[in-house]
Amino acid sequence: GPHEHEDDITIENCEKSPCKLKRKTEVMLEMKFELDKDVDDITNSVHAELLGLPFPFLGVDGTSACDQIYLPDGSKAGCPLKAGQKYVYRNNIKVLEIYPKMHVRSPATKKKK
Repeated sequence: GPHEHEDDITIENCEKSPCKLKRKTEVMLEMKFELDKDVDDITNSVHAELLGLPFPFLGVDGTSACDQIYLPDGSKAGCPLKAGQKYVYRNNIKVLEIYPKMHVRSPATKKKK
């Protein structure tokens, strides 16, 4: 699976978890990771915690993350991803007005297909 550490995850304007996100804004999420096996595709799994339950971010959760994967030098990596290579996931996430007030806990989660 992916190797990630809490120190390798950055949520814009958030110093410590849980993060308070303002509705009608965009938040930059960045996560450094490395895989222990090759994968053809990687899928976004972005949730906030609401009353102790995961709440998916509409339009982000369940979508392909390939367009948001970069190499450490900032160049676009895309898919497939190779074992042992360091990658950076970057995504601007819209905090929609329809979302209830909630907090986002770091680290963000990833899932592989």
